[in-house]
Amino acid sequence: MVNQSFEFVNRAPRPAVALETTLLLHGVPRDRAAPLAEQLAADITAGGAHPAYVGVFSGKPTVGLSGEELATLLKSEHVPKANTANLGVLMHRGSHAATTVSTTMELASRAGIRVFATGGLGGVHRGYGEALDISSDLTAFTRFPIAVVASGVKSILDVNATREALETLGVPVIGFRTDRFPAFYRRDSVGGVDARFDDAAELGRFLRRELARTARGVLVVNPIPAGDELPASDWERWLAEATQRAAVAGAMGRAITPFVLGALHEASNGATLRANIALVRSNCEVAGQLARAMQ
Repeated sequence: MVNQSFEFVNRAPRPAVALETTLLLHGVPRDRAAPLAEQLAADITAGGAHPAYVGVFSGKPTVGLSGEELATLLKSEHVPKANTANLGVLMHRGSHAATTVSTTMELASRAGIRVFATGGLGGVHRGYGEALDISSDLTAFTRFPIAVVASGVKSILDVNATREALETLGVPVIGFRTDRFPAFYRRDSVGGVDARFDDAAELGRFLRRELARTARGVLVVNPIPAGDELPASDWERWLAEATQRAAVAGAMGRAITPFVLGALHEASNGATLRANIALVRSNCEVAGQLARAMQ
């Protein structure tokens, strides 16, 4: 049984879609964060639901950050990432924090939200370093009953190994209008999905039953819109340049992903950032439709 003794702020209306704050505070240039926050909220509203940004404000886990609270986080010079390992420490110290995928899943599910929209999952890292590096995003599905709408896994990771890890963990991977497991900037990978749904209302009915049945999470994969997909040749060239920069800089562990993403934005002259925004906006609209259907 989950301990409910700590202070927890839940302002999420119904139906709601959870949104992480790491994307805004660590995933895009800071001057793009506030406009993006408004865009994503509008996309969820267009899908038929209410947006609920999740974060830690002065040590309080908050689902449904107010506009003033979100603005304060965006103006703060340094806001650490809250993952499932350090969340308690950040709360204890009264810190602000941006929630990652796994922590957003934890807090949103505690608030009774059943749908969460993000860009791409963390997963199994490529061999940039000597240590095995696997994101806690994957095991969060075994603990928190929430449907996560994402464009698969970040392309900078080992996509195939991540798909295998999801299967090993027993995480249902549902394709929304796709038979393939997408790879963030690319619509396809060698992996498939466990089932395909083409109708949001039908998928919403399935998710409502499945989350209640298992008390575990479900991954809904929605490929990047076709017009925003990055050409394979360009992507491979930019990735090679970004990973080389990471190796030279000695980026390791949790520092690898943000370093490589930043280097990609530079190497691609902003093309990867534009693709990132396009795919997360698409995921928000789909998540809004699913949240409405799950009422």
